[in-house]
Amino acid sequence: MYTTCPKCNYQRLDSDTTPDGQCPACGLIFKKWLQSLVEDPLPSAPRAATQAGSRWQAVLCHPREDINKVGLAAYLLVWLALLVWGIDFIRMDFRSAEIMQSWFHNVDLVFHEAGHVIFSPFGRTLMILGGSLFQVLVPLGLMGAFLISHRDGFAASVCLWWAGQSLMDLAPYIADARALRLPLLGGGTGADSPGMHDWANLLRPRGLLMHDQRIASATDLIGAGLMLVALAWGAYMLTVYYRKLFT
Repeated sequence: MYTTCPKCNYQRLDSDTTPDGQCPACGLIFKKWLQSLVEDPLPSAPRAATQAGSRWQAVLCHPREDINKVGLAAYLLVWLALLVWGIDFIRMDFRSAEIMQSWFHNVDLVFHEAGHVIFSPFGRTLMILGGSLFQVLVPLGLMGAFLISHRDGFAASVCLWWAGQSLMDLAPYIADARALRLPLLGGGTGADSPGMHDWANLLRPRGLLMHDQRIASATDLIGAGLMLVALAWGAYMLTVYYRKLFT
C-alpha cells in the first residue's frame, strides 16, 4: 500500500476512507499507474528521441511504392557496379591524380566549370571556389530531390556516392596548389598560366598554401567516407526492397 501518492505526493491519513489502492487526493489508481510504467518504461525525452529517429529513418530509407522484381534487380546491378568502382577509387592515391583520368572526371568537370559561372555574381572568391563547390552541391541537391520529391532512398544513396566521388576528384587539384603541375582546361599547367589555378588562388592569400597536401588528404578521406556510407545506405535499401517483395 502506498502512503505517499507518486503523482501528487499526498500523504495518506488514517482517516481517509478511499480504498487502499487509490489516492484520496487525485484519485490515482496505483495498480493502473504501475501497469503504465511496465507498458511504457521510456521517459519522455528518450521516447521523443526514438520518435525523431524513426522520422529520419522514414525520410532516408523510404522505399519506392512501385518497386518490382525487375527494378530490384536493376538496383542490385547498380549497387554492385558502384561497389567495384568505389573500391577502385578509394584505392587510388590522390597524389597521383589517377582519379582524374576516369571518364567520370569529365562529368565532374562540366559542373565544375558551370559553378564558376553561376557563382561569379557573388565576388571573386566565391567565383573561384564555386567550381569546386558546385560539383559537390549538384549530387547533394539531387540526393535531396530524390528523398523529398521521389521518396527513393536507394537513388538518394547513389547521389551521395557521387558526392563522395566528386570530393575525391577535387583532392588532386587541391594537392597541386603549390606544385602547379596538373594540366588545366585551357591548356598548359598552373605554372604555365599564373593566376589560373583555383586552389592556388584560394590558399595562397590566406597563408594556407603550405597545407595543400593536408587539405587534399582530408578532402579525399571525407569523400571516401561518404562513398562508404552511401554503399552501406544502398545495401540497406536493397534489403528493405527485398523484404517488401519477398516477405
